[in-house]
Amino acid sequence: MADGGYRPIRDHAIIGDGRTAALVTTDGTVDWLCLPDFDAPSVFGSILDSQHGGSFTLAPAVPFQSHQHYTPDTNILETRFTTSTGAVRVVDALTLPNDRLCGQRELVRIVECLEGEVPLAWAIEPRFGYGARSGTPADAGPAAVWRDDVDALAARSWELGAPTWHGGATWAATCRMHAGQRGVIAISWATGEPLVFPTRAGVEERLLGTEQFWKHWAGERPYAGPFREAVIRSALALKLMIYAPSGASVAAPTASLPEEIGGVRNWDYRFCWIRDSAFLIDALLRLGCREEARALFWWFMQATTLTAPRLQVLYRLDGSDDAAERTLPLDGYCGSRPVRIGNAAVDQHQLDLYGDLFETIWLYAKGEHELDRDTGVRVADMADYICEIWRHPDAGIWEVRGDARHFTHSKVMCWVALDRAIRLADEGDVPSRRVDRWRAEAAAIVSFVDEQCWSDEKRSYVQHAGGESVDASLLMLSLMGFGGNASPRVMGTVDAVCRELRRGPFVFRYLNEDGLPGSEGCFLNCSFWLVGALARVGRLDEANALMTDLLARGNHVGLFAEEIDPATGAFLGNFPQALVHLSLIDAALAIGEAEQTSQGPKKGKASA
Repeated sequence: MADGGYRPIRDHAIIGDGRTAALVTTDGTVDWLCLPDFDAPSVFGSILDSQHGGSFTLAPAVPFQSHQHYTPDTNILETRFTTSTGAVRVVDALTLPNDRLCGQRELVRIVECLEGEVPLAWAIEPRFGYGARSGTPADAGPAAVWRDDVDALAARSWELGAPTWHGGATWAATCRMHAGQRGVIAISWATGEPLVFPTRAGVEERLLGTEQFWKHWAGERPYAGPFREAVIRSALALKLMIYAPSGASVAAPTASLPEEIGGVRNWDYRFCWIRDSAFLIDALLRLGCREEARALFWWFMQATTLTAPRLQVLYRLDGSDDAAERTLPLDGYCGSRPVRIGNAAVDQHQLDLYGDLFETIWLYAKGEHELDRDTGVRVADMADYICEIWRHPDAGIWEVRGDARHFTHSKVMCWVALDRAIRLADEGDVPSRRVDRWRAEAAAIVSFVDEQCWSDEKRSYVQHAGGESVDASLLMLSLMGFGGNASPRVMGTVDAVCRELRRGPFVFRYLNEDGLPGSEGCFLNCSFWLVGALARVGRLDEANALMTDLLARGNHVGLFAEEIDPATGAFLGNFPQALVHLSLIDAALAIGEAEQTSQGPKKGKASA
């Protein structure tokens, strides 16, 4: 147990329905759930304030040991609790709707006594508006109801004791379960419409349908390359983070989990970043998820029309551009304050986004998806805009909150944008009348990077023009094809990142240059970027060894947070982190492709 009643971040698993997600601890507590959507206020938020955030606890009332795993090829969670007198299994899911009447969102918890006899205790304590209000509790026939303005939450239980009200707004019960006994709790939600009280038969039917959906979805992924189990688990986690109504994806389903315990780097990641989408489009297409890739692509093209030709760093899941940052009066995870919602990075100038967007467009178009004429014109106009702005300094990929600089990665991504625009023009997907200018400006960017962002002393590209330090974003040069993977400069840059930023299997993103006090852990996506870079420059043995080591650092259900403390292995930052799992998938694909190139296809082993 972490300090003050907080479970370690790595002791969590995620369940979800493509609209919102819940975190469930190894001791059976739901300590994070926003309703009705990812970016709505939390109803259970004790991960950010153990006293006032709200939670849903369910566990044996006596000392126990627990083991948690997912039902194979699903996002349905199973937790086995073993006591001195018996064992129970708890199955947790956010169910998917079917043709039976149900609430807008439904959290289901099934309890089965596997052997012996186990005393059980559970309690539902919602807190609306990020812990601000208890709501108005009431009995409604067989259900408990909490109302908060137009929002309403209902709970029903079957064969899990006789629940009563405690402390005004907590609905709780104890019971003694015997071998073969099965109980159910279901929570349903409604906003601005009648609240539905589910039936037990309906709940169990939806749970079965949800399991069948996940198994079918996982079974359709054609990937059979190296590290398949980790790739499929990452794909399932990413599918949870795609907002089904729009096709957008969150960077993480959580907000303000700290990058340093007690520190100030506490950010809200429940938004859609353009740079994540480039990775996600690539992963979706290569894993056979064409429907999801199409939805995400057209969502992004629609969202970016709001600010075109300027790109915003992030967008809300409904495509709007409002993400004003504010702080909440919560204690924070293990006392880490401030607790922020919204994200001030929305107002930053980040040039790399243009490369990410053009990479996304290129990947989508070459996947045999045609661009319509109007979209092609918009893309050409944006390429012209990049020709005008690439010489400007910016905040960079790490969203530095200080003076703008000429970041190498940002310049390279501007080159990526123009390079992909040229390719799109050559394929007839965008108007080609200005392609000569794009070629000239792309060549100018290459000259700038080679002359201003290269260190003869380090034999490496550096973080920004005129600097001497490196950062992990330089590993993406090999992914984006800048300079050629076999070039001495790209290989030298990989070596420099290893020398200066690698600590064992972990890679720091930079040497604390973001203008904020305190420190942070290692960004795990940087470590997986190194795996991909090693594979692409032909160092397969190193790539495989590092990949194996990193996968062993995941938590008990194969998930990763944004960062890790290299000394203790503790997870830090928001969880689970989409970019980390996307980088994991890319690393596995890079290894598979490099193995095929160097050795030829192997029997029973093929890439997607």
